[in-house]
Amino acid sequence: MDLSSLTLFPATPEQVQVSRRRTWPQWGGKLTEEQYIEKPRLMDVMEHAANSKLITWILAPRDDPTSLDFMCSCETYRRRGLVQYRGSNERKSEIQEVVCYGIASVCTPLDKRGRGYASHMMRLLHWVLSGRGAGYNLPEFPIEWGQPPPEVEQAGKGLFSVLYSDIGEFYQKTGPGLVESGGWETRDAVSTVWEVPQEPLDLQSNPGFTWLKREDIDQLWAKDVELIKGSISDMPTLTGWTAFVSFLPDEGVASFQFHRSIVGTEDPVSLDIFGVERNHTNVGQPTYAVWSVDMHPLPPTLIVIRLHATEKTFPDLIQKIQGAARRHGIARMEIWNLPKDLVDLATPLGGKTFERDEHLPAIKWYGKGDTTSIRWVFNEKFCWC
Repeated sequence: MDLSSLTLFPATPEQVQVSRRRTWPQWGGKLTEEQYIEKPRLMDVMEHAANSKLITWILAPRDDPTSLDFMCSCETYRRRGLVQYRGSNERKSEIQEVVCYGIASVCTPLDKRGRGYASHMMRLLHWVLSGRGAGYNLPEFPIEWGQPPPEVEQAGKGLFSVLYSDIGEFYQKTGPGLVESGGWETRDAVSTVWEVPQEPLDLQSNPGFTWLKREDIDQLWAKDVELIKGSISDMPTLTGWTAFVSFLPDEGVASFQFHRSIVGTEDPVSLDIFGVERNHTNVGQPTYAVWSVDMHPLPPTLIVIRLHATEKTFPDLIQKIQGAARRHGIARMEIWNLPKDLVDLATPLGGKTFERDEHLPAIKWYGKGDTTSIRWVFNEKFCWC
């Protein structure tokens, strides 16, 4: 089929269901098809997805946009992010809140693979996520593709988007033009993991920390937003970077990690502690960690989705996280993208740091300049989708 006869549309409710059923054989695990379909239905009304923040996109014929025999599909989540532009001579702009996107669930059914459909869908996706006016860096739309996809009111105006690749650098080749480049660039696919020691630990033994239950976490995210903003402002300007960008953990973005590990999951681990915070810390130097459980692959891993610590408080914090893992019968823990000073401390504490070959964080910048000069900070598990 001529790719110019296809374009990108937001899915109808019927197409959403078809898209999700198509992903069940690959991602359903032990769930029945109906159990698997029920999981996103329950999560669609949650804060991270509600009010059209979640859109399923389908690549379909221009003359048959509601076809259930569409070529492929993906999902996007509209989010708040931060951008601070950096100039020469240590000049910094004010931090701006901007629209940004997370991309997930890219799927082509087996009978339609090998025809370039997924690549074309991802190239077109830039055109519905980015703004199309002054201040954005999209090229002229290729005439070989026909007309640009229709603009969608609930999408667009994004300054950057990210995805997490399980197929290597494929997405780097899917830029907004004809050349096989200019797509999403991998950033810092680094994990530190521990095998949790099995010796018992009295969770009440250290009065300097407070365990956080689910109802405590939203208040922590509000504080974390302000810490992220302040931390970006304090980061030194480094040669080669024209802007620092980050997602924010509130408005359901980070809490999505809790829901996905519990809702519609076979044999979920029942957590009663979701984080820990050090008491009476100095102003500007708080210490805390928040975690979820990754059930795939088994056995479960306690995955720290957000962490902030100093070199002095990090060892005690790791001990507390390990204690929580033991409490819930979890033998492995993982943290994404520890700051370098903490990586150096993690090794003598039993942590092993390595570059992952899956869940590769990749970013595409739509503002002025190019993606290579954009530094993605706070690239932790809280913003994964």
